[in-house]
Amino acid sequence: MATILVADDDANIRELVCLFLRNDGFDTVEAVDGKKALDLYQQTPVDLVVLDIMMPVMDGWALCKELRRLNADLPLLMLTARGETWEKVKGFELGSDDYLTKPFDPLELTARVKALLKRYKIGSTHLIQFGNVTLDRQSYKVIVGEESLTLPLKEFELLYKLAGTPGQVYTREQLIDQIWGLDYSGDDRTVDVHIKRLRERFATISDFQIETVRGLGYRLEATHD
Repeated sequence: MATILVADDDANIRELVCLFLRNDGFDTVEAVDGKKALDLYQQTPVDLVVLDIMMPVMDGWALCKELRRLNADLPLLMLTARGETWEKVKGFELGSDDYLTKPFDPLELTARVKALLKRYKIGSTHLIQFGNVTLDRQSYKVIVGEESLTLPLKEFELLYKLAGTPGQVYTREQLIDQIWGLDYSGDDRTVDVHIKRLRERFATISDFQIETVRGLGYRLEATHD
């Protein structure tokens, strides 16, 4: 499962891009400006970045340059409202791998993302398997041994997120941002409620457990030999 960081100050663009990417089996994280994108990149494993040029605080040019400095092999796809040749040239000179002009067809975006990931040999999948558990992102079903379960959407997304990188600790804030979205205004304790429900559902039938890392957050650990 590849994780895509989407950096754009336009909430509608972020929502559209993330929707299509998730429907194609990718995991997504979001940032509203270049500075937050850079901070998020340094906190979260990311396989590709989709970044807008015109953003507040830190624009796409500066973000592209910093990301390329940090990781020479990170695939970068730039978005812009204009399509002048000089912008494309500047983007490529700063390290961008590809370029897409707004408005764009979301299907073209996902095709370019897949092409970049294939170039970097990073794949996307709808399935996660560990122990006796299979998570299917297309059907939102969980298969445990011979038993098939259907979870509420947010419970499934939370489990899928944790299972995608076993052993990695996620804070409540990261889980809220990545599953409920940046515009969520509720209490971050909702994560605790969903974790409790997942633990109760899988307490006796699965080869994993969701651990609390005191003062930090949660992680999933496989318990099978």
